[in-house]
Amino acid sequence: MKIGTPKELAPGEARVAMTPDSAKQLQKLGYTCAIESGAGKAAGFADAAYEEAGVEIVADAGTLWSGSDIIAKVQPPTPEEAARLTEGKLLISFFWPVQNEELMKQAAEAGASVIAMDMVPRISRAQKMDALSSMANIAGYRAVIEAGNNFGRFFTGQVTAAGKVPPAKVLVVGAGVAGLAAIGTSASLGAMTYAFDVRPEVAEQVESMGAEFVYLDFEEEQTDGSESGGYAKPSSPEFREAQLAKFRELAPEMDIVITTALIPNREAPELWTEDMVKSMKRGSVIVDLAAEKGGNCKLTVKDDKIVTDNGVTIVGYTDFPSRMATQSSTLYATNIRHMMTDLTPEKDGTVNHDMEDDVIRGATVAHAKEVTFPPPPPKTKAIAAAKPKPKEPELTPEEKRAKEVAAFKAQTKQQVTLLSVGAVLLLGVGLVAPASFMQHFIVFVLAVFVGFQVIWNVSHSLHTPLMAVTNAISSIIILGALMQIGSGSAIVVILAALSVFMTGINIFGGFLVTRRMLAMFQKS
Repeated sequence: MKIGTPKELAPGEARVAMTPDSAKQLQKLGYTCAIESGAGKAAGFADAAYEEAGVEIVADAGTLWSGSDIIAKVQPPTPEEAARLTEGKLLISFFWPVQNEELMKQAAEAGASVIAMDMVPRISRAQKMDALSSMANIAGYRAVIEAGNNFGRFFTGQVTAAGKVPPAKVLVVGAGVAGLAAIGTSASLGAMTYAFDVRPEVAEQVESMGAEFVYLDFEEEQTDGSESGGYAKPSSPEFREAQLAKFRELAPEMDIVITTALIPNREAPELWTEDMVKSMKRGSVIVDLAAEKGGNCKLTVKDDKIVTDNGVTIVGYTDFPSRMATQSSTLYATNIRHMMTDLTPEKDGTVNHDMEDDVIRGATVAHAKEVTFPPPPPKTKAIAAAKPKPKEPELTPEEKRAKEVAAFKAQTKQQVTLLSVGAVLLLGVGLVAPASFMQHFIVFVLAVFVGFQVIWNVSHSLHTPLMAVTNAISSIIILGALMQIGSGSAIVVILAALSVFMTGINIFGGFLVTRRMLAMFQKS
């Protein structure tokens, strides 16, 4: 069977659904590949690169569509392209079935099958095919770069001879894939980054990336992200009011706001109101990644950039992935290739459209002359997020002091108890054991104590925690051996010398291995 990729007709779309590398992988599955001439040019892939990869170059779209069994695209088909779908053909692309119901019916009536890459279920097995996440990751990164371009100042703080420059304050609303990518990029650029999400279970992920999670003083039962495929659910009016009040409080302090909040099959929720924009500082920037669905900001203009009367720049571009076309095409083509791998279990170049497979069934919106959207819930549970840890209440200075005193008393009591028990045992041993045994026993006790303290107090930046334990044990042995090496007994001297030799190899060899391990992570 032949997989064909036409030029994208949507204005400003620079991505392509097949790259030379993905074509090589598709050929290993038994398919032949074809591409319309110039389809990859905007993404940086010349026709010559495709020819070198064994891809047939087709002069025009009509010939490509008629001669291909499978069509791989980025954007949904236009009505003219949909008219080229015939019985038995398979179309793989973003499709947005809710917005393109007529196109879906047209494809079903023609007898074609349609796999919508935007409908791939968010389950663990399908992550490699999750094109929405691939594109959202790029959009989140690009949003921060776009914000920096319009902000015109440093992200990180600067201390120079000319004066001190404070770091930028960045708020990311929504901690999904795009939000987390924006958080990571912002934090890596040195900005003071804050993030908010209606799902409290993502707080740990946000904080692990160097940002501060914005909590609301509001009690509301939230849906586990795994129950809705990792998306947020609509909030109650009371929660929304508390949320807006928090944003009004933060708006005057923020230099950059990046909004990413979306709810499946709904218009984007309005989270950044006109009065919030007016309260922001001159020169501040808002990047609205939800602009395609109406925008999270009241003043967002789709596919445009505006500057308000108070000097706030609002960016409503919807083509962030296309602005990084080479990277986006590479990732999207890989998602397509993984989908084709699942559709070709025998690797014989023949599609097995298994409607019992969770991923294939979930992504299929038209098949066997029927509209198959919406799909049934997947049998496999969606990717589950970890339950949030309960937030500990803030303690007053007096309460903190009392807690520290109580902990100190408990620790002191435990140590006194252990020392008392040890002293009693040592006294008991001393009463019944011969003097020669006691001499060796005291050496052993001192070796354990001194050896443990010497090695364990070495910083873990110089050796790993696991190596610290083994070195501590080795130091106990080597210290005891050194104290026994002057003994009059020949066998004791030999054994002590062997102990020093072998444990010395273990200790110094351990440090050497650890040093090499740490060197792997150092920047050259």
